[in-house]
Amino acid sequence: MSIAEASGEPAPAVRKRPKDRKAQLALAAAEMFCEHGYHGVSLDEIATAVGISGPAIYRHFPNKYAMLVFATRQLADTILAATESSDLDELLSALARLAVEGRKVAGLYQWEWRYLDADHREEFLADVETLVGRLAVPLLALRSGLEKPDAEALVRAALSVFGSPGTHRAAIAKGRGEAALRRAAWSVLLGDPPTPLPVPAGPPEEQSVRVGARREILLAESVKLFHRYGYHAVGVEEIGRAAGINASSVYRYFPGKADILAAAFYRASERVAEATAVALAAADGDEDALRRMAESYVDLTFERSALVSVYLAENNNLPEADRHELRKVQRLHVEEWVRLLGRLRPELPAAEARLLVHAALNVVTDLSRWVRFDRRSGMDRHLVRLCMAVLKA
Repeated sequence: MSIAEASGEPAPAVRKRPKDRKAQLALAAAEMFCEHGYHGVSLDEIATAVGISGPAIYRHFPNKYAMLVFATRQLADTILAATESSDLDELLSALARLAVEGRKVAGLYQWEWRYLDADHREEFLADVETLVGRLAVPLLALRSGLEKPDAEALVRAALSVFGSPGTHRAAIAKGRGEAALRRAAWSVLLGDPPTPLPVPAGPPEEQSVRVGARREILLAESVKLFHRYGYHAVGVEEIGRAAGINASSVYRYFPGKADILAAAFYRASERVAEATAVALAAADGDEDALRRMAESYVDLTFERSALVSVYLAENNNLPEADRHELRKVQRLHVEEWVRLLGRLRPELPAAEARLLVHAALNVVTDLSRWVRFDRRSGMDRHLVRLCMAVLKA
């Protein structure tokens, strides 16, 4: 008999260590990387989220980068383990379930993997190719007229549908959300393939930068650098050098690097609002309005690829006040699509319409990125059709 039993007092609770603390830490890290950005999270913050001390992390990981590697490996293993079926509908159902249940870590697939070094990045992309192949095989069996590149292009579009819940915070009801994503993926897979054309040798034509006020030049050069190297890899010195001034002069126009990023986001929001207004003004009915909005979004994505890429990838690095304000602007833009889709499809609940809108927008940005925003691929001509296929699913 213990002392506690003899005294009639309850025995103190025994705190048990989880069976797989390493996996628990990796999951917490993955969710925080996706929420705040890889560079915006410290080891101590990850430890606090799990309820351990900072030094205790080193029993499992030597550094934060090792956690990123483990988390991306875990994500890839989970997806590959869930997609071993040869039945296409079963594969889509599994991916829809993972898309809803794992949306908090989907950012690893969308953006955070870019912080992996060359070897780990190559390994991660090889897993993506394996996944593409697993879906392409049954699709080719179902659609005998397709060529392999056509099937793989359609699969990439479908995977963008499943990746879309990680790009927004709109509420998703599990069952209905999974069903809507699966329908959208089927709609894409059964459509005409967005196979890119062979791209001529040489880089795509550089986006022209209009010479103007120094502030505009600074903003344009900053966007280029953030797009090419990532926000955290670029310093004020590099920005000043690219704009032809010294670092101290940059502060005459912007209080700091984060303010330059915020200005780029506001500029992107202005471009989207302008394009939306033009599309709606020229539209003849709701379906034409939706199509015109899709066309304008595709055009903007290709014409302002650096700005759009930074807008999508660097949200976590904005000052908090700007991040909240810009999220409101983003929601207003999405709600314009939802309003039109709701009028075109009144039977569709608003939450599902919102889910489909985000999926359609993600297909545009993902496949544009796949062809490196090069119009010579012809991808821009396919994307409007794909966008509409998702919205009508």
